[in-house]
Order: sequence, then structure tokens, then C-alpha cells
Amino acid sequence: MHKAFPDPGHDHDQCVEDALSRAEKACGGRGLRLTPLRRRVLEILAQSHAPVGAYDIVEKLAASGEPAPAMSVYRALDFLTAENLAHRIESRNAFLACSAGHERAEPVMFLLCEKCGAVAEMQAASFGRDVAKATKAAGFEPRSSIIEVSGICEPCRKKAKR
Repeated sequence: MHKAFPDPGHDHDQCVEDALSRAEKACGGRGLRLTPLRRRVLEILAQSHAPVGAYDIVEKLAASGEPAPAMSVYRALDFLTAENLAHRIESRNAFLACSAGHERAEPVMFLLCEKCGAVAEMQAASFGRDVAKATKAAGFEPRSSIIEVSGICEPCRKKAKR
């Protein structure tokens, strides 16, 4: 069974390191620059498994002595989402570092915990096949296939049972 949500006490430093490593490799392979601000925004996103709003990122940058205007943060987020290094969680109007390292066209499903706010990113191949079939039948060309599912994560359910 795939462990969608990390254990509450896991090492976030490893999450950050993995996200930055994937980003550096992806940008290098595509001839793109992972500028210091883009890198720092991705680092902030990867420090948590809960979506982070753009203005929260602006505040975190300012608190760490790296002030950046909101427009610059939005541009960094636009780049990161366009390059599939981060995702926008529509229902929360916030962003999350991509944890799966998948291709742009692959469908994604987000499991959103209503208790702790964590979000798990899952591959959704069968969902993608169903969407592709339905959109083709409708003569529609989709740009993305994302589904958000709200509920309670396993760590929160276990905590509630204690």
C-alpha cells in the first residue's frame, strides 16, 4: 500500500532536499534557470505538506530577511507551476511543492485532510484514462486533469482513536 501522508514526525529536510533536487534536474534538462527566488519559494513550499498561500510566502521571506514583492512571488509560483514543480490547490487558493516528480500530462489527485491541512499527491492513471475518453468524446482538449478529494488522513484518524 502506498503511504500517501507522511508520518507526523518525519524529516521535512529530506522533503525539501528531494524537491530542490528534482527542480534543479528538471530546470537543467530544459535549459531553464532556477533563480534564487524560485528556489527559495519552492523550498518554503516543500517545508510543509499543507498548501501555502502566496502572501504567506511573502511573509516568510520577509521574516527571514529576504523581502520580495508579492508580484515577484507570484511570478516564481507561475514558473514553478508551469514547470510542474509545484501545484495550485484550487480549493484553498494555495500552492504545494510537487512531491511525485511526474510528467506534466499525467493526471494528479490531491487528498486534502480537513483536520491537519496536509495534502497528499497521488497518481491518478485510471482517472486520467476516464477523463481522456470523456473529453475525446466531447471533442474537448483538456489542459490539465486534477481532482481534489477532501477527508481525514490516516495519521489524524489514528490520533482521534487514541
